[in-house]
Amino acid sequence: MFQKSHPSPRVARFLACTASAIVLAVGLCSCQTASDISDVTGSLGEKAETKRSADPRRDVQLAQERFKANPKDSEAALQYGKALRASGQRAQAVAVLEQATIANPSNKALLAGYGRALADNGNFQQAFDVLGRAHSPDDPDWRILSAQGATLDQLGRFEEARQYYVSALKIAPGEPSVLSNLGLSYVLSKDLPKAEETLRRAYERAPTDARVRANLALTVGLQGHLAEAEKIARADLPPDEAAANVTQLKQLLARKQAGRAEVEKMPIAATGRAE
Repeated sequence: MFQKSHPSPRVARFLACTASAIVLAVGLCSCQTASDISDVTGSLGEKAETKRSADPRRDVQLAQERFKANPKDSEAALQYGKALRASGQRAQAVAVLEQATIANPSNKALLAGYGRALADNGNFQQAFDVLGRAHSPDDPDWRILSAQGATLDQLGRFEEARQYYVSALKIAPGEPSVLSNLGLSYVLSKDLPKAEETLRRAYERAPTDARVRANLALTVGLQGHLAEAEKIARADLPPDEAAANVTQLKQLLARKQAGRAEVEKMPIAATGRAE
C-alpha cells in the first residue's frame, strides 16, 4: 500500500521530471509537436481540434491581429492565448489570458484557458485554483476535472489527483485522455504495474492516439520490457516514423535510468513508494 506522506522536494522534482519525460514521449510520433502536450502530467483536457496547424507562428499573427482589433472580445483573447500556447509562448499566453479574465471574471471558457496556460507555465497551484472557478459542482466538466487532477499530480498530491480522475470518468466513462492521466499518476508514485494496466485500457480505446501510445510504450519500457515497448511504439506506423519512435524511446529510457542512479542514493522512506 502507498504511504500517505508526500515525497521529499528532491525526490518530488525527480518524479515530476520522470512524468514530464513520459508525456514528452508524444514526440515519438512525428505527426505531432510539443504544442500537443503541456508540462503537466498529461492531457489538460481540451477539446480536440479537428486539424493541427502546420504554421503556429502564422496562427499567432492572425490571432494577435484579431485580438488587437477588439481587446474586449473574450473569444479573440481565448484564441490568441491558445495560439500563443501552441507556439510555445507560455508566459505571453498567461499574460493575455490573465488580463482577459480580469475583464471577464465570470467567463468560464476564459478561466479554463487561463488555468491551462498557468499549468503550461508551471504555476500548478494557481492553475488548480483557477480551474476550480471554470466549472461548478452542480455542472462539472470532465475535461477540467482531469486537468485539475494533472495539476495536483505535479504538486505531489497523487491521492487527491486520482479522486479528480475518478470523478471525470464517472462523467465520461472510459475516456482515454483521463485514463492516460490516471496511468501517469501511478507512474509518479512508482506503481508501474498499475500504471501499465491503466494505460493499456486507454490504448484499447484509442490505439491511434500518439500520446497514449507513447506513454504506454515508455511505461512498459521502464519495467524492462524493451522489446514489447518497441513493438507498441512501432505499431501501425510507416517505417520512418516507427524507427524515429524507437530511437526516441531508447533515449528517454536511458535518461530515466541515469536519473534513477542519482535518486537511489537518497533515503526512500519519504517517497511513499510501495516495494
